[in-house]
Amino acid sequence: MKISLNLSPVTCSLFPLLACCILFVPATTMAKPIVVAQKVNCNLPQTQLEINRCSQLSYESADKKLNQVYKQLLPKLERPRQQKLIAAQQAWIKFRDSSCEFERSAYEGGSIAPSVYVICLERLTKQRTQQLQEYLKPDR
Repeated sequence: MKISLNLSPVTCSLFPLLACCILFVPATTMAKPIVVAQKVNCNLPQTQLEINRCSQLSYESADKKLNQVYKQLLPKLERPRQQKLIAAQQAWIKFRDSSCEFERSAYEGGSIAPSVYVICLERLTKQRTQQLQEYLKPDR
């Protein structure tokens, strides 16, 4: 079966132009939007998304401090105690993460759940940092 189109010479001359448009338009319309990171005012977060982000930043700061104290303590210990501290720290991380996952589970599916989880991580991380700082004292 042969389909015949009665096209004028002008229409035929537009085919290459139309073909180019069809090929290039989807590429430009499907381009991913540029995401501009907006600075969040953590002194006064306005949305749950901002609260979640600020909670994350605060936890990251606490985690950084914990790692500094841990790295400061580890070389001060004899090898057998270093191994015990490493094992204790690994067990503590599992405990912290599981405990915070449990706290978060009360808000499953809610927009506050990530914030609850990260606030828990921060709280327990700060407690652990204080514990490790105690080991840095000269009488320990």
